[in-house]
Amino acid sequence: MRILLTIALLLVSNSFMTYAWYGHLKDHSTEKKTGIWVFAVTILVSWGIALFEYMFMVPANKIGYQGNGGPFSLIQLKIIQEVISIVVFMIFSLLFFKDEVFRWNHAVAFLLILIAVYLVFKK
Repeated sequence: MRILLTIALLLVSNSFMTYAWYGHLKDHSTEKKTGIWVFAVTILVSWGIALFEYMFMVPANKIGYQGNGGPFSLIQLKIIQEVISIVVFMIFSLLFFKDEVFRWNHAVAFLLILIAVYLVFKK
């Protein structure tokens, strides 16, 4: 049960973080907005969204960590989080940024990350 709960919390957490980091890039206006106030507001809004990321990430790590009775070592938790982060990012970019292209080298890079997961969990 802790495995599924940890992974579910990490999925939600990374969904908020991906949106906080990249959601503001989906601006359909034709004028380029790069003034100091635009950056300041973008940062503050992103921090507000990232607060929700922390509300899910911290419990996921607490529940999942072996030191707290969870099933994962610290390194395993980090690798799981990175894989989830990349999967969430790929889905986000394909849904919200239709002009982005998923190429063969991206697939190979993801495969290498999956190999890293295998190695981390190998006894």
